[in-house]
Amino acid sequence: MQQKWNQILPRNTGLGPYIWLAFIVLPFYFIFRYPDTGSILAGSLMVAVFFICYRLTREGRGWRMYTGIAIQMAISAAMTIYFHYPYFGFFLAFYIGNTRSRAGFTSLYVVHLVLVAATIYAAYFMQNRFFIQQSPFVAILLIGVSVLPFSRYNWLKQERLQGQLEDANRRIADLLVLEERQRIALDLHDTLGQQLSLIRLKSDLAGKLVSKNPERARAEMSDVHQTARIALQEVRDMVSHMRGARLEDELGRVGQILRAAEIEFELIGDPKLAHTSRFTENVLSMCIKEAVTNVVKHSRASRCLVRIEQKPDLLRVLVQDDGIGMRPPRAQDRGNGLQGMKERLEFINGSLQIGNAAGMDSKPSGSKAPGTEASRASAPMPAGGRGAGGDSAHGRPGTTIYMIAPHNVSRMEKEDSL
Repeated sequence: MQQKWNQILPRNTGLGPYIWLAFIVLPFYFIFRYPDTGSILAGSLMVAVFFICYRLTREGRGWRMYTGIAIQMAISAAMTIYFHYPYFGFFLAFYIGNTRSRAGFTSLYVVHLVLVAATIYAAYFMQNRFFIQQSPFVAILLIGVSVLPFSRYNWLKQERLQGQLEDANRRIADLLVLEERQRIALDLHDTLGQQLSLIRLKSDLAGKLVSKNPERARAEMSDVHQTARIALQEVRDMVSHMRGARLEDELGRVGQILRAAEIEFELIGDPKLAHTSRFTENVLSMCIKEAVTNVVKHSRASRCLVRIEQKPDLLRVLVQDDGIGMRPPRAQDRGNGLQGMKERLEFINGSLQIGNAAGMDSKPSGSKAPGTEASRASAPMPAGGRGAGGDSAHGRPGTTIYMIAPHNVSRMEKEDSL
């Protein structure tokens, strides 16, 4: 029984259904004023049909809804003219406000307002004394029919917009979580990749020296131990604090890594960035770390140059080595590390250029060398290698990586706490 009643009056809607139920009972007062049974039966039937149509089409859409409203409008007009009860107009005004289509709402609103005004005028024209006595209530009805649909329509529209805004905020939150996961993945790759590459190199070297030069092997294993401790500390710092790396500190670690790999390190320019946002500095630090990791792992270089050039509106960083360079087939093959560098720089409206040092100008196009240090960097790096003779005699192309980034980006300022 309770379930059937809930099909008529929806659950958890407060006192609203019971207030509207009073409007359903009220017309019977006007109907039973007539002494003849035919009028009472006709009026009762119209009330029942009106209520059934209202309930069946309350959540309907399309032709079903418009058909139900048309029937209800006809019953409302008949009740106004024959039984002097115009207050079904409140039902329809409220119901019309539920229409989502702007065109449908406008059409129904105009038709209903004209119909209510016409039937009330007709009742007055018939000079029904009882109807004239209801003039204050009729005035309230006309105001309600004029205002209630707009109020209901705008309220529901606001509810829908609020729901869409909440959905959009949830999607943005999900995207931020995904973006943060990708950032953490890149950070882990850059942090652990560099240190583990050095550990691998040192371990291989120690394995080869263990029988020939035990003292040197012990020294290499000591470096492995120290590098592992550094890697562990960096991971702890990243996971515990999610702190951004300072360029000056990162270059210090880069120099340590290169020297441990027996690669000469040269730094040109001031690593202290006075006008660059913390987030941009963190991105550049990670990119330099990845670039140097590639030098250690793949270049077979004997020398690595890092040049920092600060302009009023942007920052240029050059990483160049004298190694074997990039083979043409692999120039487009940007693995997880290089692709991560590209994505990081694009995120801050920067850019990345990678190529062989012999085929690229070491100075970005359109820039002027800011003094002697930049002039040194603009000259091609001398060819050289770890071994004596072979590579040096023939020359090696080396690899040049350009990183260009603006000092500040509005979005980046929000991330300045990193």
